[in-house]
Parts: sequence; structure tokens; C-alpha cells
Amino acid sequence: MKAMLCKAWGPPESLVLEDVPDFHAEPGKVVVSVKACGVNFPDTLIIQNKYQFKPALPFAPGSEVAGVVKEIGEGVQHVKVGDSVIAFIGAGGFAEEVLADAGRVIPMPPGMDFVTASAFVMTYGTSLHALRDRGKLQAGESLVVLGASGGVGLAAVDLGKLMGARVIAAASNPDKLALCKQHGADALIDYSTEDLKERIRTLTDGKGADIIYDPVGGDYAEPAIRAVGWGGRYLIIGFAAGDIPRIPLNLPLLKGFSLVGVFWGEFLRREPKAAQKELLELLTWFREGKLKPHVSATYPLAQAARALNDVLQRKVTGKVVVTMN
Repeated sequence: MKAMLCKAWGPPESLVLEDVPDFHAEPGKVVVSVKACGVNFPDTLIIQNKYQFKPALPFAPGSEVAGVVKEIGEGVQHVKVGDSVIAFIGAGGFAEEVLADAGRVIPMPPGMDFVTASAFVMTYGTSLHALRDRGKLQAGESLVVLGASGGVGLAAVDLGKLMGARVIAAASNPDKLALCKQHGADALIDYSTEDLKERIRTLTDGKGADIIYDPVGGDYAEPAIRAVGWGGRYLIIGFAAGDIPRIPLNLPLLKGFSLVGVFWGEFLRREPKAAQKELLELLTWFREGKLKPHVSATYPLAQAARALNDVLQRKVTGKVVVTMN
């Protein structure tokens, strides 16, 4: 089979497409013939050795795949050969096959295609865990989403609306904000031209935001934090801007708000039953037509480096997907 390998830490263009041995099922494992693999911002960090998850070299990046079960190992009962499935793995997805733990393989729901399936799990799983488990979002509260046109950001807009919040989407240009509007955002902030702190305060009638969902970090973090309201929650999702901000800790003290870390991958590892329950709920919402990821582009495996660079350069809205033809 072919795989796009990271053989040395570096930028996307250092990846190498090579033939590697096929997988064979082991006890408790499933071999999946990959049809599509979602591309996520952490993939761009993992290949540069800048992420907390550090697979051994060489490896293929890519953490969520959709495909067809090729082989099952001893003890696997919930899927069979030929089933269409979603698998969420730490790495390995930029390849024609993956070997996945059976507990991280679920049947694809009827009506879901492989591209959609590969773009669904990580963004919606992260955002539901963030908003419900970590942020305790309540209907009627104000939710500000930074980087709102990206994968997890757009998922947060979708889920915020579904959970009854007033959603304020913040992004870097009018086209990205137009997409957020299509997904139901109630108000918009172009933080490339507008004062983020003052706009949040204006849009919340001076009270400040109940929740800020931040997958961006960098220079946007402090003005957003200064616009959190009394008793609010600031959800730390990631640092797509590159810099990890340093926060003046007197701000949460004076406003009685919480800085809350969100790490869905670790939640998945430590609380697998709770994570599986949430994922099944998300898939039910998909079947009911309430959720659907926005996939702005697909790339063949040979162009996986281009897909990663487009994510790094913030050219992407929603998700992009690598396909195996």
C-alpha cells in the first residue's frame, strides 16, 4: 500500500510518498481500507514535532479516517469485513490502510459519505466536549467563537446554535464571516479590521461574553479575555496563530471567570465511554439533518502536503480532506 510518510521532522513538503507493507489484523484491532482522511491543524504540528502527541518516526499523519473494514482481529464483534466505518487514530491516516483499535472504530451512519465521515469526528467531538462538558453552555448565553470559519470553529457555531446560545462569530475576512452566517451565527466580527474587545462588549450590551471559544491564541487572546463577562468561561482549544499567549492572571480574578482547558484527545483516552456516548449523539444529529461539516476542498494522497500547507496558511474554511482513489 502507499502512505505519505513523515520520516524526519519538518514542514509538509518534507513528507514522502512510499510503498509500505500492508497491515494484518491483531487481537482487538481492525484493518480499514481508507477512502478519506480528514486534515486537522494538529497534523501540521505533529510533523514538525511541535505537538504533545509524538509518534515514532517514520509515520503517516492523519488522525480521522473513513473507509471499509478489510480485516478484523480476534475479539472484534461490533463491525465485520465490508462494513463502512469511521476510525479515529492518533496518526496513520494519510495511507491506503490503517490498523485501528477496535474501540475507536464505529459504523458509518446511513446516508453519510466517506468524505463527510472523515471530516466529522474530531471537530464536532472537540466542540461538543468543549461547550457542554467544559464550558457548561446554557441556552440563552452568549458564545463568541474565534477562528469561527475553521474546522472546530464552524463546528462550535453549529453546536452553539443547536444548544440555544446567541453565537457571535469572529474571523479574519468577510468571505469567512459569510460562511459563518450561513451556519447560523447571530452576529459577526471581522477582527482584521475591528476592535475585538470593544465589538464583543457592544454585541453583549456591555456585559461581556458568557463563553469564548478560542482555537486561535496569539494576539487575539488577551483582547478576547478582556471581553469575558462576570462568571464567564474562556475555553482554550488550541493555538492556530502559532504563539501561546501569556495571560494576566488578575483578569480572571477581577471578573470571577474561568480559564478552561479543552483536550478532546485526552478526554477520549481517559473517558472513552463518555466520549463514545457524545459521538453517537452527534451522529444522531447528523442523521436528523441538524449537523453537517463544511468540506471546502479534497486532495488526492499525492497532494497531502498541499492540503497541510493550505491549513497552515489559513486558506481553508471548514475542513479539507485527503482521498485515496
